[in-house]
Amino acid sequence: MSAIETVLVANRGEIAVRVMRTAKALGLKTVAVYSDADAAALHVRQADMAIPLGGLAASESYLNAAAILEAAQKAGADAVHPGYGFLSENTAFAAACAEAGVRFIGPPATAVEIMGDKALSKRAMLEAGVPCIPGYQGDDQSIETLIKEAEQIGTPVMIKAAAGGGGRGMRRVEDLSLLSQAIELARSEAQRAFGNDDLILERALQAARHVEIQIFADAHGNVIHLGERDCSLQRRHQKIIEESPCPVMTPELRRAMGAAAVEAARAVAYVGAGTVEFLLDASGDFFFLEMNTRLQVEHPVTEAVTGFDLVQWQIRVAQGEQLPVPQEKVDLTGHAIEVRLCAEDPASAFLPSSGPVSLFKVPTVEGVRVDTGVETGDAVSPFYDSMVAKIIARGPTRDAARIRLRAALEGTALMGVTHNREFLMTLLSHPTFVEGLATTDWVDQHFADGYQRKLPSTREMAAAIALQQSLAAERHFASALSVSAELRGWVSTGAAEVTYRYAVGDHEFRAVVATHSAQHYEITIGEDRHEVICQQMAEACATMVVDGVPEVLQFYAPSPAAIEIASQRIDFIVSNLDLIPPESQDAAQGGSVTAPMHGQMLSLLVEDGEQVEVDQRLAVFEAMKMQHEILAPVAGIVTDIRAQVGQQMAAGDVILTLDDGDDPSSS
Repeated sequence: MSAIETVLVANRGEIAVRVMRTAKALGLKTVAVYSDADAAALHVRQADMAIPLGGLAASESYLNAAAILEAAQKAGADAVHPGYGFLSENTAFAAACAEAGVRFIGPPATAVEIMGDKALSKRAMLEAGVPCIPGYQGDDQSIETLIKEAEQIGTPVMIKAAAGGGGRGMRRVEDLSLLSQAIELARSEAQRAFGNDDLILERALQAARHVEIQIFADAHGNVIHLGERDCSLQRRHQKIIEESPCPVMTPELRRAMGAAAVEAARAVAYVGAGTVEFLLDASGDFFFLEMNTRLQVEHPVTEAVTGFDLVQWQIRVAQGEQLPVPQEKVDLTGHAIEVRLCAEDPASAFLPSSGPVSLFKVPTVEGVRVDTGVETGDAVSPFYDSMVAKIIARGPTRDAARIRLRAALEGTALMGVTHNREFLMTLLSHPTFVEGLATTDWVDQHFADGYQRKLPSTREMAAAIALQQSLAAERHFASALSVSAELRGWVSTGAAEVTYRYAVGDHEFRAVVATHSAQHYEITIGEDRHEVICQQMAEACATMVVDGVPEVLQFYAPSPAAIEIASQRIDFIVSNLDLIPPESQDAAQGGSVTAPMHGQMLSLLVEDGEQVEVDQRLAVFEAMKMQHEILAPVAGIVTDIRAQVGQQMAAGDVILTLDDGDDPSSS
């Protein structure tokens, strides 16, 4: 088999950039494809050649197999790497690549077909003797059969898209009276995400760990595993933190799980990189969950502890080479932990966020790797996944890796979109994670209503206010004709004091700002008085000494009235209300029900003039590949429906108006 020369990466974001990094290191040419929304994206800028697919939604672009193969032909690509998601587990696409004479850097279409379908894969695993979770994976997909089977399984029961993954098309049901509605939502989400609305049912295991085995196979019959990853910290069935090795793993359990994973791969004549996922219960029993026939998002932790480049292995196997090492040469050294930095709002049930990125920076820390598809000035699109970056830390021990990762997050700034940095730091420091005790239901139990952000301390607010004043002074002196540096901020009568009104989120307060110089301030907030000195200021980063203690702040100031801050502890925005014209402040929205984020209106469930109750479903909205129910915030009458089914909406766009009927003019 001839060597690959040009690779088209049929994906976007960080995985496209990551695949290109290895391809370039091997001397291969790289080709990017992109949607209209990604025309200026990082993966496009880094490729040797980029070809447009058109469209905005994934169905119009990254899921358009014909357009991608046409792009491969135009670029002269002899191989396609699908990354993960999109077409990576699409049987028809794998077969179409083979028919077009383009190598698919992944497993054979037959293996994708079996393992890409949860029902087929579970049947195959039962035949191969791999332990599986009790449930239903039959062909009869009628609502009556699904309800009957769920009742026999008992609650809690998991509904899963047979063709899906990543938490889409998945619902956990505790109350059987809600089963029909959950099946309807899971089916709709599965159809839109995967083009297949078949479902399976499984008993929901309580307090289990999600432990997966990385396997690799070549076309010469060699199959090995590269150890395990623990991915138990999840929310909405989507992983947040992954690590290798698993904190409770023993050599005996690793051998047993590894052998089961290898047997699963052999059962479908697997070739390439794959991951066999298991649920591990408290007694040490494990059950087959699914097999992902592609590279996983969390593959960097395996690379960190094995020293192997898994993308390089994928390319070498696709060229017909044998695996570089046998099983006995696979050793896990040290520990690695990965977090997913996502554009989402933990304080609002983790709703996705999107928009331009005004600042993105991760510090250079020894032993820390960053995989991202975003740079400062780029944008997080509402059309795709909300993940901005993966930050991976390696250390000689689990605690060393955890502390190193926490330090990297403390120095990270992501501005312009709401994100989960503070939440990730909280998880890394939580005793449950520190002790390695987290299970798959832990986040949902402890953060059922989302994560409530910390308020900045008065010293953090004082540092931000002083920084805002220093920036104003810099702008002033830059426009002055000639002012000696020694005289900047000096006044003959001593420190000048001014009282301003400020806001941090919904919290409004007054602060007295006493200016000694352009770098020296005294800030009084309530009973607290802080001396703040601007010790050093560079682009987007400043060191403010507060009461003698340095405080490093990364910042973005979109206007003289507002400054966005990333401290080592939290993220917040300080607004000077006395500098903001009253007409620019947000007016109350009254009874308007608005889009929670950028996305598409899938269905409207009410009509003009209809009386609705609190928490009644009004609409179903899709953003970043997940469906969200829009519920009535108050009881009232629907008076003005502005949205239309299929319409793309921006965050804050009015969907409809609710009249609570309490009109004083009518009495």
